[in-house]
Amino acid sequence: MAAEIHSRPQSRRPVLLSKVEGHQDAVSAALLIPKEDGVITAGEDRTIRVWLKRDSGQYWPSIYHTMASPCSAMAYHHDSRRIFVGQDNGAIMEFHISEDFNKMNFVKTYPAHQNRVSAITFCLASEWLISTGHDKCISWMCTRSGSMLGRHYFTSWASCLQYDHESQHAFVGDYSGQITLLKLEQNTCSVITTLKGHEGSITSLWWDPVQRLLFSGASDHSIIMWDIGGRKGRTLLLQGHHDKVQAICYIQLTRQLVSCSADGGIAVWNMDISREEAPQWLESDSCQKCEQPFFWNIKQMWDTKTIGLRQHHCRKCGQAVCGKCSTKRSSYPIMGFEFQVRVCDSCFESIKDEDRTSLATFHEGKHNISHMSMDISRGLMVTCGSDRIVKIWDMTPVVGCSLATGFSSR
Repeated sequence: MAAEIHSRPQSRRPVLLSKVEGHQDAVSAALLIPKEDGVITAGEDRTIRVWLKRDSGQYWPSIYHTMASPCSAMAYHHDSRRIFVGQDNGAIMEFHISEDFNKMNFVKTYPAHQNRVSAITFCLASEWLISTGHDKCISWMCTRSGSMLGRHYFTSWASCLQYDHESQHAFVGDYSGQITLLKLEQNTCSVITTLKGHEGSITSLWWDPVQRLLFSGASDHSIIMWDIGGRKGRTLLLQGHHDKVQAICYIQLTRQLVSCSADGGIAVWNMDISREEAPQWLESDSCQKCEQPFFWNIKQMWDTKTIGLRQHHCRKCGQAVCGKCSTKRSSYPIMGFEFQVRVCDSCFESIKDEDRTSLATFHEGKHNISHMSMDISRGLMVTCGSDRIVKIWDMTPVVGCSLATGFSSR
């Protein structure tokens, strides 16, 4: 069922501690149990499982519960031992887990959605269960009564959710690539703003209430940091993945962002430096370097009797340029470009060798990752995906939690 991986910590790399196997289909969510050597998993095979580490070092299921529909999302509140499991049929089921993690009792069913549940958040202070789904809505329900408090609909599938418990603001990412900021009230809500910057569907969100930063990952392989607390609305673009970004976690203590992509890529970004904002792309009817017309500029093509050129953009200055004026490629990590992108020839000359020094580390998870969560206090991470395998990682060699929290790598 489960196998222990014995590997020595290598400098500056995640250490694979354990592989947990047993699900018969894709694992939708996996969460580390705080202060325990245990993992809770939920899968498309309709099972919820609680795995505890035995004396042998292996993880074995102490709870195995079968649901009526595939499990698509999960939230766990450790202090109250309450677990909420979203399903493909739109329902969310609440359970209470015993102190010894050997028994799970059904509490109630919430008819939250008409379609697959994509994300769940539980707020103990207000006793609200907030969720998003493929029925294009966010819903919030009262966990005391089980009744629906409110719903808000979007134009696309709602794919991910973050919630600020203090201000009652919800961030919802959707399949159109838009993020909506909502203020939730007891029976109503108001749209504060919408954030547009991604060219693909939003796959993951992370909210840091301390610095008031929102991070979004998308199917366009990129991450955007939105400075919600800053008055300028600053955004930073991070490009270092080669597949859709499936999960992100910001470690406020060490100012690092951990991100995982569908191809198994694990990136750790240094956010404790002054980064540059990527420029807006400029529009022009002719190259802003050599002034040759672009192919849609019929008048200039006719006047100069030249064939129009294709338009490109320099990633460093944002100018509209032709191919001949942007023959070079360069990485520019301070602007978030960790691999080589198109830059105009003059910007290429301005980039020094030290400017190309990477501001992130990249690692190979060696399995499909569709979901990740971290126990920051212990420097542990769990990943899972369509390959049915759950992996538990010691991230302290790369995230520096040992320095920040006093946790030392085993």
